[in-house]
Amino acid sequence: MQVPQWVARFNKHVTNPVQRLWAGWLPGFGILEHVGRKSGKAYRTPLNVFPTDDGVAVLLTYGPNRDWLKNVTAAGNAELRHKGKTIRLTEPRVMPKAEAAAHVTGFWRVIFPRLPFDSAVLLTRR
Repeated sequence: MQVPQWVARFNKHVTNPVQRLWAGWLPGFGILEHVGRKSGKAYRTPLNVFPTDDGVAVLLTYGPNRDWLKNVTAAGNAELRHKGKTIRLTEPRVMPKAEAAAHVTGFWRVIFPRLPFDSAVLLTRR
């Protein structure tokens, strides 16, 4: 399953600016700080993040054709503001949700596989 693209556009312009106010502080959320692969511009994208054995997992709710994912893949790294701290992430790997679920830890290990999306990206903490 993927969320319709019109929702992605709405979130980019309406929801994301509001979420950037608090997403870097709450569990289950984070703000991915990355640089545009073409523009060189700095971006801050709020995401739902799930802890893994060596970093975080992000469900690709709008599918893998996302600018933030293309930017992080091109750079090979990004920073994540999560629970008030900034962590450096590397090695983005897109995979089926079922494969990523094996890496999710804690409370989220039970919830992650039940969410209605097909793919995820794993990022390694450095």
